[in-house]
Amino acid sequence: MHGLKLFSLEGKKALVTGASRGLGRAIAEALAQAGADVVCASSQLAGTEETAAAIRAMGRQAWQVAADFSDRAALERMAQEAEALAGQIDILVNNAGTIQRFPAAEYPLEVWDEVLRVNLDAVFFLCQYFGRKMIARQSGKIINIASLLSFSGGILVPAYTASKHAVAGLTKALANEWARYNVQVNAIAPGYFATDNTRALREDPVRAQEILSRIPAGRWGQPPDLAGAVIFLASAASDYVNGHILVVDGGWMAR
Repeated sequence: MHGLKLFSLEGKKALVTGASRGLGRAIAEALAQAGADVVCASSQLAGTEETAAAIRAMGRQAWQVAADFSDRAALERMAQEAEALAGQIDILVNNAGTIQRFPAAEYPLEVWDEVLRVNLDAVFFLCQYFGRKMIARQSGKIINIASLLSFSGGILVPAYTASKHAVAGLTKALANEWARYNVQVNAIAPGYFATDNTRALREDPVRAQEILSRIPAGRWGQPPDLAGAVIFLASAASDYVNGHILVVDGGWMAR
């Protein structure tokens, strides 16, 4: 393979979690644009209606599954349903996540547990579930969605920060074990994107200006800005890329 064919996902089946809106929807649609059929997963089945419709409008197949991502048994049922609908999953994108803001000294422990279950435990479970099958086939791509808070501490989000540091470490750990089986495990760390997760920041005029002034690109990211990175890491173009955290941030980390 050479040239643009390296980036083709024709014949591949992908599972994207958190595919109802924002970055997850953009990721699912990007994979479909490159030729993949996509299982769209979210916490609510109806939440992925628009994403699935957009993918079908491209002439690709789309299926919808749902689960409570803090519930391991529900996740297993969702994974089994995804396979029953689509067949083998060649590309897994762990995008589903949650964020809760409280001062660290007052952070509710039940909220801490929920954030870690959704942002970390679910990622490991799905990596392990589908990774075993990829190892057996000696082929597969796993893309975990990390964060700029995989590298820094943030403010008022200790659980989210801990989970995203852990996702970055888990990505490297799995890559170390699975690269020999031709399974590439990598992550994308989005910068400051205009999504529901950053609404509170964008509505704070002081914080919004502080953030924007540090981004060399001079703007907040938009969900489609992730498309190229996702297609690259899901395709044969990245067959020798393992354990990498690809930052897509308009240059924030370079400042």
